[in-house]
Amino acid sequence: MALRLQLIGGGRMGEALLGGLLAGGWAQPGDLAVVEKISERRAELADRFSGVAVTNQTLEQADAVLAVKPDDAASAASSLKAAGVGRVLSIAAGVTTAALEASLGHGARVIRAMPNTPALVGAGAAAIAAGRHATDDDLEWASGILEAVGTVVVCEEPMLDAVTGLSGSGPAYVFWLAETLMAAGEEVGLSPDMADALTRQTLLGAARLLVESGEPPADLRAAVTSPGGTTARGIAELEARGATSAFIAAVAAATQRSRELGGS
Repeated sequence: MALRLQLIGGGRMGEALLGGLLAGGWAQPGDLAVVEKISERRAELADRFSGVAVTNQTLEQADAVLAVKPDDAASAASSLKAAGVGRVLSIAAGVTTAALEASLGHGARVIRAMPNTPALVGAGAAAIAAGRHATDDDLEWASGILEAVGTVVVCEEPMLDAVTGLSGSGPAYVFWLAETLMAAGEEVGLSPDMADALTRQTLLGAARLLVESGEPPADLRAAVTSPGGTTARGIAELEARGATSAFIAAVAAATQRSRELGGS
């Protein structure tokens, strides 16, 4: 059977994609390969994913996912060009489709993606954008890969900076909120273990309710905010201290930084 896909880079995101593709039935182990330059990491991946080819050499012609650090993207793309690879899904942050097309050569079909770290537990959010030569079929192919580890939306490439500011950086905002809630719980008298357990489950439960109910977040918030009650008092304090404007500013700042890093 011909190789179906090679993952260039066996880091955390590459490993998450590999696991998701296998678990979801997108491919069988023999359909996949991982190209990883660090020998110790190759051994780890070979041990975990029996039947998947693990190598330090780019393989000829097979479609590829580029999952390397941005500084390594150009050299990895040149290796893909030398191997005759014509279709690439890149999750290298900040590397434009134009830059990859230049490294891959004439007619290369490139799809650029901005995933986020919850892909590591199969709950990622990603946006994809087509390069100059990519077709609708190529977008469908890329979506199928990333849907193995979460939700995928399609956008124009310039919008990937805003995606980075919202969902790319968003998990860190949530983790920061978790840190803050835990500290606040301790401040009002909870033990560290209790504050930790309640915070984790509260965030998990709220996220599941938001996703599974499909209701607008404003309606869900209103349902637990009785006039004059405890939640109303807490939200009033957040608003008075500028929490809403702070989060909006955070997304805007991260978006702008993404533009700067991408040279736009």
